[in-house]
Amino acid sequence: MGSPIRVLHVVVNMNRGGAETLIMNLYRNIDRSKVQFDFLTCKEGVFDQEILDRGGKIHRIPYITDGGHFHYIRNLKQFFKANNHYKIVHSHMDKMSGFVLKAAKKAGIPVRIAHSHNTQSEGGFIARLYKEYAGSNIVKSATHYLACSNLAAKWLFKNKADSSKLLKNGIDTQKFSFSKKIRDKVRMELGVEEDSLVLGHVGRFNHQKNHEFLIEVFNELKKVDSKAYLVLVGDGTLRYDIEEKVKRLGLEEKVKFLGVRSDINSLLQAFDLFVFPSLHEGLPVTLIEAQGSGLPCLISEYITDEVDMKVDLIKFLPINSGNIWVEEIRKISTKDQNRNCSYQALYQQGYDVKNTAHCMNDFYLEMVR
Repeated sequence: MGSPIRVLHVVVNMNRGGAETLIMNLYRNIDRSKVQFDFLTCKEGVFDQEILDRGGKIHRIPYITDGGHFHYIRNLKQFFKANNHYKIVHSHMDKMSGFVLKAAKKAGIPVRIAHSHNTQSEGGFIARLYKEYAGSNIVKSATHYLACSNLAAKWLFKNKADSSKLLKNGIDTQKFSFSKKIRDKVRMELGVEEDSLVLGHVGRFNHQKNHEFLIEVFNELKKVDSKAYLVLVGDGTLRYDIEEKVKRLGLEEKVKFLGVRSDINSLLQAFDLFVFPSLHEGLPVTLIEAQGSGLPCLISEYITDEVDMKVDLIKFLPINSGNIWVEEIRKISTKDQNRNCSYQALYQQGYDVKNTAHCMNDFYLEMVR
């Protein structure tokens, strides 16, 4: 039995984002006697220790925001020149993958995968323009294209979208199935009364996730349901602004900021409803997880309908009217909920991570044959 092939995953850091969660789900379930993951990152991440424990290596170069464009490009070139033993580079940087794969191509790395996890770039006009420039290298430099949804493929790969492969954001389905015991325990820890309505959201505090709108919706809901709570899981650059808004509206007692958590599967049990008014998304892992735990989800109409697992838990709503969201929240809160979403349903839709990992295992091995 020879050594496993080493696949280099390129990310900014291995923190608890959607793409990073997917990579770790794959890593835990892949056959590591045949395929091993290494990482090229720019910053420390919460998964670093687990990666090392599983036999992965972590390489680090400064990100573009630390040293500027030319410094970053030079570091990429030097890195790939020194590490051209890798047969496969798998880049998860959306448009910025263009720079990564261009450097990998120059170093003679044979398999270069661009993976799309989104449908829009973050940042202001200049940042997006720069990312467009970076992205123009993808089609010239990638040998394979992966995407979490058809919309994500069209956005990043344009006229090459048809030659991309869909990789579903699989989850450990059994880990998310509903448990009343866990629900009661977590609600007690959160200090939430038994008969309260608890809305939950999991996501980074950035423009894309639209927390501002969510707080406005909750503020209106609070006027008609004094027992409602909103639980926000995650961290990010806009967290302070959102905390200030919550204070201004006098909602501190009712909006709970939990920061980054490793027990999302348990927290989901405690929610009655998942709210997700994003301005754009690829295909959010958290929405697969929420459906896996039998949670009704109210989500923005800007999210691809591919996220709907056909288990009657997703409702798409416009984000130009908070009143519609309040109405729908109230409708759901009066329904008797059956939280037993069959994990068979997710499995049949291809969202069981064991299935996804098996597909990736075969994909990588096929690439180096």
